[in-house]
Amino acid sequence: MTGDHQMLALLLFSGFVAVTLGITTWVSRRRQGSAEEFYAGGRLFSPMENGFAIAGDYMSAASFLGVTGLIALFGYDGMLYVVGFLVAWLVVLFLVAELVRNCGRFTLADVVAARMRERPVRIAVGTSSVTVSVLYLVAQMVGAGSLVALLLGRTSGTAQAWTVIGVGALMVIYVSLGGMRATTWIQIVKAVLLLGGTAVLTVLVLVRFHGDFDRLLVAAAERSGHGTAFLAPGLKYGGSWTARFDFVSLGLALVLGTAGLPHILSRFYTVPTARAARRSAVWSIGLIGGFYLMTIVLGFGAAAVVGPDAVRHSNAAGNTAVPLLALDLGGGSGSTGGTVLFAVVAAVAFATILAVVAGITLASSASVAHDLYASLRRRQSRARSEVAVARIAAVGIGVVAIALGLLARDLNVAFLVGLAFAVAASANLPALLYSLFWRAFTTRGAVWAVYGGLVPALGLVLLSPVVSGSPDSLFPDVDFQYFPLQNPGIVSIPLGFLAGWLGTVTSEETADEAKYAETEVRSLTGAGAA
Repeated sequence: MTGDHQMLALLLFSGFVAVTLGITTWVSRRRQGSAEEFYAGGRLFSPMENGFAIAGDYMSAASFLGVTGLIALFGYDGMLYVVGFLVAWLVVLFLVAELVRNCGRFTLADVVAARMRERPVRIAVGTSSVTVSVLYLVAQMVGAGSLVALLLGRTSGTAQAWTVIGVGALMVIYVSLGGMRATTWIQIVKAVLLLGGTAVLTVLVLVRFHGDFDRLLVAAAERSGHGTAFLAPGLKYGGSWTARFDFVSLGLALVLGTAGLPHILSRFYTVPTARAARRSAVWSIGLIGGFYLMTIVLGFGAAAVVGPDAVRHSNAAGNTAVPLLALDLGGGSGSTGGTVLFAVVAAVAFATILAVVAGITLASSASVAHDLYASLRRRQSRARSEVAVARIAAVGIGVVAIALGLLARDLNVAFLVGLAFAVAASANLPALLYSLFWRAFTTRGAVWAVYGGLVPALGLVLLSPVVSGSPDSLFPDVDFQYFPLQNPGIVSIPLGFLAGWLGTVTSEETADEAKYAETEVRSLTGAGAA
């Protein structure tokens, strides 16, 4: 990239960072000592504000960079992510949004532990939540590294490493100083920027093809080198029965995983009532739905305008398809329009990464402090120290995410998010649904549900082609691949539900009918909710 690209994009990066740090500084002057203020922003956000913040939290680098890259490289099969991400919100809206808001205070563990023995359940759910959050953070780190490597025209690990470290440092500052209030406003600003930038690019792509979407698809198919197969299922997931099972496994993880993502569920605690939580979900569905429809246009636009070969040459996983598309739509390399549009898109993508990592870090640090740490402390002394522990936990989580982000920098970010969704659907969702809807559910069932999904999901990933046994693996020079699928969801999700059932029916504990009745009334009416 030219010096003009670099200078303008870096100026826009700096501007966004300055604005978000200003928001964080302003918020940090307000009282942040209470847990409700730090974890939930005082529950003062309106449904529209929270809807934009949820959309900002959900529309990650995996969506803006990874999904469009997969569509540009694999056509129809790349759209699986779009369908999965959208359908997942129906599960959130109809099954969990209102009920979670009524039953919990700050974290997912609050809901699951409401009628169980708190300590073992909080430790299990807290561990799972932190694991999911770290996996999700790794995807954002990889996206940041790919973006800045493209911007600086370097593929060496040094530029990516410093980028990942810088993003990690900023997310720790956002969370430790500003808490939920600063994180929410950063996500709102990011959502507006991302939707606006995506809309501009979508219009430019459609103008390039005179508003004819069919013409766009034909051009993408011709440029792809695969002909009409580019527009049909099977290019990525239809080559063998293993690939087809991978397709089903990924679909299950995407559709069911959102309802178990800690950083999404925690957003429903930032509004004052359950009705506001439900309206937040409706707002977010509209915003997210529009965004993903536009990513389809951008993905096929990148295939038609830039070409899969050029995308793959820039980044083998396709993570740079959108910035390259913006460069071409603006007039090409060296043109003023191309320079400006590329820089704007790069800055928006960077803003996307910063906002999402802030939300995930806050959710994971809340799990460490409110669930893991608080379970080991006496109730009387823990309230004041929880916020301090959460701030310290943000630093530790940032360090872990940076290290894993450097290790996984050559993987597609959408694929990495798919793994996080698989773990969330395998470990968090069974415990959540059983605790809300099964009267006989017990403490052992909750703990077994979490670990019965978490351990197989992580174990199968370690034994999959993702880690070893293929040229694209994390460790291509070794081979301990025994599980043929890249996504473990088709096995680990049923195992999570089965373990929860088995733990309950073999438990000597009798479920507390009174607590279940109280939870049921609270979840449906909001009576007694925090």
